[in-house]
Amino acid sequence: MTGDFVVVGAVADDPLANDIAHYLNQETEISDILANKSFANTEFCPRFISDERDFDHIGHQLDGKTVILVSSCSGEHSRNARAMRSFLVARAAKDNGAARVVLVEPDLFYSAQDRGPRPEHSRPGVSRSLQDYKKFDGQPFSAMLYADLLKTSGVDVVMTVHNHSDAVQELFCQHFKDCFFNLCPAELYANYLANYGLTSNDDPSKGMVICAPDNGAAPFAREVFHYLNRENEKLLLLQGKPSLLLMDKERCGERKVKIVTRADSPTRLEDLAGRVVVVCDDMVRTGGTIAECCRHLKEAGVSRVIFVVTHFNSSPEVKENLHVNIIDDIITTNTLPNILNRDMQGRLRHKMLVLKIERWIVNALREHVLGGNFVPYVPPYTVDVSRKNPRWSLSQQLLGNT
Repeated sequence: MTGDFVVVGAVADDPLANDIAHYLNQETEISDILANKSFANTEFCPRFISDERDFDHIGHQLDGKTVILVSSCSGEHSRNARAMRSFLVARAAKDNGAARVVLVEPDLFYSAQDRGPRPEHSRPGVSRSLQDYKKFDGQPFSAMLYADLLKTSGVDVVMTVHNHSDAVQELFCQHFKDCFFNLCPAELYANYLANYGLTSNDDPSKGMVICAPDNGAAPFAREVFHYLNRENEKLLLLQGKPSLLLMDKERCGERKVKIVTRADSPTRLEDLAGRVVVVCDDMVRTGGTIAECCRHLKEAGVSRVIFVVTHFNSSPEVKENLHVNIIDDIITTNTLPNILNRDMQGRLRHKMLVLKIERWIVNALREHVLGGNFVPYVPPYTVDVSRKNPRWSLSQQLLGNT
């Protein structure tokens, strides 16, 4: 192996790992660097491949190297299986001399269990209700365990994308100090929205509106709004100045919510007639709340609703809830690579566009981890869209969409 770093995956055919290796100009195939073998009893035993004739560097073939381990949830292996594979690959790297192991996991595993059933399982200074403690009664504090095991296995740096939990972010910052990177894709979305015609409007008084569907999404929506204004000031591509709409949900029952406009929202529902609204969120699992929010927007006279979401879980409920005509476009990323499968998109492929983020991750790796002078990829994404989507023809005009 030559060079200061190598890129590997917890499974040999991980498309995200292969693409990141490509954009980092790694000439050797991942399968020629790491053998992902298992014993007859199914136990996983990865092996960094070495020259069988070399007896001088046993246990030292990775001396001084940075091993970039890419982990994504796609294919046949469950998250549980992939996590165990990552632990063993990281340990194999360190046991053979690697100076650093960098885990790139765009959708950080076990983030849902971001607290436990006891006070010491909580964020410092954050009060919790008795009902919240009861919610986690009998369950493990999985996020803490996962961070502990990553550290124990030899991982030095963790890079993820748009993690939704402040508790998990604080936890990983404590474990990995300044070597935890939670990348926010707000700039990617703003770049695409400003440059590729999704939000054009002939009336300058009716600029696009960036919308947070609930309080949790507000910081992300504000970031998209900030970057969109910056893109517009730089390129003057939008007819009108963007606005910000802040909404929230009120529970009306076990599974019903009511969508309301926040008192501090700079834009009101009565200001939306004839405008394009971009609803921003970090993840979607069932799509019920998003569908209700978009229904309110359409009733307010919005001309077009675009749903921007980073982590797209293509569940049957999502496909059913988001297929309705109250949502005109869906823009997401491939943090969950299965979404690139047209069968996983289902009927949503008519309105779905995926920003592939391998270039963006490579830019971040070069900036924060690998160092040295480099020319960043521009644009920092490529576009994947079905031929059944009306935007397919326009997507072919994007630079680097190969």
